[in-house]
Amino acid sequence: MAGRERQRLLLENAQQLVLVCGSGERYLRRDGAASIAVLRGASLVVGLDGCIKAVGQADVIRNQFSEATFERIIDCSGKCVLPGLVDAHTHPVWAGDRVHEFAMKLAGASYMEIHQAGGGIHFTVEHTRKATEEELLGTFKHRLDRMLRAGSTLVECKSGYGLNLETELKMLRVIERARKSMDIGISSTYCGAHSVPKGKTATEATDDIINNHLPKLKELKLSGEIHVNNIDVFCEKGVFDLESTRRILQAGKDIGLQINFHGDELHPMKSAELGAELGARAISHLEEVSDEGITAMARAKCAAVLLPTTAYMLRLKQPQARKMLEEGVIVALGSDFNPNAYCFSMPMVMHLACVNMKMSMNEALAAATINAAYALGKSDTHGSLEVGKQGDLVVINSSRWEHLIYQFGGHEALINYVIVKGKVVYQNERCETMSSY
Repeated sequence: MAGRERQRLLLENAQQLVLVCGSGERYLRRDGAASIAVLRGASLVVGLDGCIKAVGQADVIRNQFSEATFERIIDCSGKCVLPGLVDAHTHPVWAGDRVHEFAMKLAGASYMEIHQAGGGIHFTVEHTRKATEEELLGTFKHRLDRMLRAGSTLVECKSGYGLNLETELKMLRVIERARKSMDIGISSTYCGAHSVPKGKTATEATDDIINNHLPKLKELKLSGEIHVNNIDVFCEKGVFDLESTRRILQAGKDIGLQINFHGDELHPMKSAELGAELGARAISHLEEVSDEGITAMARAKCAAVLLPTTAYMLRLKQPQARKMLEEGVIVALGSDFNPNAYCFSMPMVMHLACVNMKMSMNEALAAATINAAYALGKSDTHGSLEVGKQGDLVVINSSRWEHLIYQFGGHEALINYVIVKGKVVYQNERCETMSSY
């Protein structure tokens, strides 16, 4: 009988238990994203295996399980419980500070002007190549910890500041070491085609990736040394054109990697059409996506990972979130954390998505949970509070879950607990009793 088995955690009597979805949906679009599932006066049980065992009304759960069976019980009266947030796009492994470039951007310099002057990605590449693996691991773990404290329990993490095989592998080893040693979930992405290395043409860089990088990745993947989930290319005018992008993505897919790439950010490149054709799991940015590309992505069930921080900081045109939602695209969100967009907080990303991209709060939460998990191929285990899924949760000290989005920058006082696999990995001792004041 379930009531007598040992369990890891009981979250009891939550004012709101935000399931996001409750019928095994792999993603939410259109009306589904607009009306997420919420229970009131509810409780949730996580078992010793770290998976959710029961979700339901507090009195029903109390009758099903004996209090003596739980390792920990948290009274969530007056609080809200949400799924752990999923950050579907980050670049968190790097050395070198680019705060000086922020001043250049404020003075009117464009992203590509800074890039062509030796700044941007190339500046970070130079510093990352010089950094030791231990130095990169130390800063990476610190960044992941800040993401965790802001409610993210699953994060996509890219390489891409090496551009040569040696440094790309160094970055992927750092991601692997953190994946094995930290509580936060990680989806690892090889992004060796983040920029064209100095001294190479795009065609030469493409050939190097296909002939040298990917065979080595396959070898290390098979031996279990490095676990990589996704392949990424920066498909952009002056970086990798459509044909080079196609060749690299297809070669990555051939060794078992999910396609999840940068497209249609600064110029219309027909990246969305290409991604739909290749069976991409997700495409990020899409500020310049075509109408045909939106239709193709909706048909192919290819997720759009929108990055409101990037459009905000680079003063770009905002992605067409409303048109995508209306046309049935699976819309996800990411922070795009990197030296150019320094944001750890998915609550702030959701707020920006609502204000600048005209998403509703329900749509933004779906985009930062179930749909972001779908973009990483993880929505069978993450992104909603359903029996059988991993017990990754955020408890906020407010009687309405919307405060997590409404309070711009307020998550530091609002988030009470962050829980991974039923284990409390962050507890905010200073959390105000009535933080919604």
